[in-house]
Amino acid sequence: MAKYEEIKQGTIFPAGVLNPYGEFFVGDTYLTNLVTSPDDKIGVGSVSFEPGSRNNWHIHHDGYQILLVTAGEGWYQEEGQPAQSLQAGDTIVTKDGVKHWHGAKKDSWFEHIAITAGTPEWLEPVSDELYDAL
Repeated sequence: MAKYEEIKQGTIFPAGVLNPYGEFFVGDTYLTNLVTSPDDKIGVGSVSFEPGSRNNWHIHHDGYQILLVTAGEGWYQEEGQPAQSLQAGDTIVTKDGVKHWHGAKKDSWFEHIAITAGTPEWLEPVSDELYDAL
């Protein structure tokens, strides 16, 4: 049994729908769109990750991404840097143009709120070799 199974039902917000951006993820994730800024330039959503799931490497152009970890355990990594272990209460700020990925640990559900501005460029999947070494 994976840790933090209650995330399946949602914690602060409902778990949401199967992520419509699933083609850019390894494993299943769920998205609840929470709000969009009045000028439609900033989106806020809650993302729930099944154990072992993660998004592809990606870059936010002309913007940024802020992650507010709300439950579970996960990983965040910027290209060329060691992966950071994440748990509820952690925050991450990814600046414009920084290649990165984030996702659940192998044995844990993971949930974060993502505050995103700009246009994402989705890149290659995080290799199993890199992920399995964490």
